[in-house]
Amino acid sequence: MSVKNLAAKGLIWNAIERFSSQGIQFILTIIIARILSPDDYGLVAMLGIFMAITQTVVDSGFSNALIQKRNRTEADYSTMFYFNIVVSILMYGLLFASAPWIAGFYNRPELINLVRILALVLITNSLGVVQMTRLTIALDFKKLAIASLIGVVVGGSLGIWMAYHGYGAWTLVFQLLSGNLFWGMALWLFTRWVPKRSFSWASFRELFSFGSKLLFSSLLHSLYTHMYSLVVGKAFDASTLGYFNRSYTLGQFPVQNFGNIVHKVLYPIQCRYQDEREKFNQLFVSYLRISGFVLFPLMIGFAVLAEPMILLLLKEKWLPAAPLFRIICLSMMWLPMMQANVSVLDAKGRSDHHLQAEIIKKILAVLILLFTLQFSIEIVCWGMLVYSFVDLSVIIAYSRRLTSVGYKEQFRILAPSLILSFVMGGFVYGVTFIIDSAACKLLVGVGAGLGFYLLSAHLLKLQEFKLLISFLKGDRNERN
Repeated sequence: MSVKNLAAKGLIWNAIERFSSQGIQFILTIIIARILSPDDYGLVAMLGIFMAITQTVVDSGFSNALIQKRNRTEADYSTMFYFNIVVSILMYGLLFASAPWIAGFYNRPELINLVRILALVLITNSLGVVQMTRLTIALDFKKLAIASLIGVVVGGSLGIWMAYHGYGAWTLVFQLLSGNLFWGMALWLFTRWVPKRSFSWASFRELFSFGSKLLFSSLLHSLYTHMYSLVVGKAFDASTLGYFNRSYTLGQFPVQNFGNIVHKVLYPIQCRYQDEREKFNQLFVSYLRISGFVLFPLMIGFAVLAEPMILLLLKEKWLPAAPLFRIICLSMMWLPMMQANVSVLDAKGRSDHHLQAEIIKKILAVLILLFTLQFSIEIVCWGMLVYSFVDLSVIIAYSRRLTSVGYKEQFRILAPSLILSFVMGGFVYGVTFIIDSAACKLLVGVGAGLGFYLLSAHLLKLQEFKLLISFLKGDRNERN
């Protein structure tokens, strides 16, 4: 099977997984957010940085290390499984003991019990990581899609019931916990894999040699990503954090899901062709083109239509989140391009470069955050936009050493989609300017923007448009 067909087949099932499970998750989240208050979301968001750090330690980069490794053995899988279980229990104990300190830091005593129950997610997640990795290596995204869907439906259904019955922040805790539990059970059922009764220190040292660098890189990224919740929750109040958290989650949703869809397929294929420079670079450039063509208009359109979206999706009580959502959309649209460059380093086995880049980026990120925090939550969001360009600039400096696709070439690739997207954004703003109804403004804006963008891409004969259609269809005449 050709590279294009292999990628297209994986993309289809991975897209089904993301759009079915995450699409339903999005709808369920909107329903729950319309019932709960910004303060409820702010409380759980305060715990984000602690959960993210401990979850990163549990994985320790072993998943990517196994995917990148050429000759995997059962000893590798079993070693990863036992390591994840033991570390997840240790991390749970750490969070359990730290709960009073965390609650005291925010001056919210109710966080003690929230931490101790929510932290159980670490253990439920660890039970399914090896199964997920095995299916990813096999590009069996059909089973991953079904498992994700089961977890989302169970967790979301319980969440809606609890929200309607007044459980407040506990709704979000048990939604996540039950969803992850059933996701893990489904993966065990589908893979039928059972770990061997052995732990290989040789396997551990080999996997950790690669994964440890990814661990530190992921820790830095998690610290930065969730640092906003930490400092915003401390500097402002829970409601402000709730507005920020919802804006961030909504802005991140389309970008992260698109990035996960493609990256989950792209990375194992890149690892297969890590020594074939032409095919490797072909995948990288194709991803850049498709990412820009799909995400630039989507996120710019969201930014233009921020207020009607917030009003219709989350009700008027969430309207203060609209200005934040608009800025976050503009910063998030660059995320898949960052992921594409990072995947180059990981697939080539250069986790050391990944770590070096992450250290530089996060030092600059903290400086930007500390500076913007002196002003307002809106300025903090503008700082995130500035950092997105810093992030992209630093990571390209490392990836271009392995692909010879540097700054000028990458921005030349992205320029047609970016320019057309901004023109489309101006068109949507002009068309919807005189419309008062939020529903009509959103309906007209989406229709006009989509029609304008696709028609313009067709008339201008953009290469990205043709590439996307060709990539999704696959070239059935092409063979390895």
